[in-house]
Amino acid sequence: MTSTAAFLPLRICVLTVSDSRTLAEDSSGDYLAAALAEAGHLLHERALLPDDRYRLRALVSRWIADAAVDGILVTGGTGFTGRDSTPEALLPLLDKTMPGFGEIFRAISFEEIATSSLQSRAFAGLANGTFVFALPGSTSACRTAWERIVRAQLDARTRPCNLATLRPRLKE
Repeated sequence: MTSTAAFLPLRICVLTVSDSRTLAEDSSGDYLAAALAEAGHLLHERALLPDDRYRLRALVSRWIADAAVDGILVTGGTGFTGRDSTPEALLPLLDKTMPGFGEIFRAISFEEIATSSLQSRAFAGLANGTFVFALPGSTSACRTAWERIVRAQLDARTRPCNLATLRPRLKE
């Protein structure tokens, strides 16, 4: 449900975590960058890093420390393989976790991919007043997360409440 409130464009970074893709082959990052722009938000920065928890933590820490960044969308590294380390890299950076995001994402994913959804360690939270969403690496999972959850919550017109309008109060 939306209201007549004004849209507030947010500045969002997109990070793809992959040992096998390049930016030229990054359909998930391409999708997220296009989707946030289509929604009226601004792509602040985009990057692709290998699944290395310290490099991930360093880049996301820089973005979290940048007052110009409102949100970060991370795609990849949320599975169970030995190299998947996005949760281990980024959860320690969060001031507050948003358990409902992962729960809702897995519930929606269950409709699409059944019990395979239990392999997702997608999560979200808040760090230094910046929203952080960690999504699986597949483009379809990014589409599900964006279209069914994230887009509405980053839109100040969504009612009864949304994350976008909380921005001024996040560091109280």
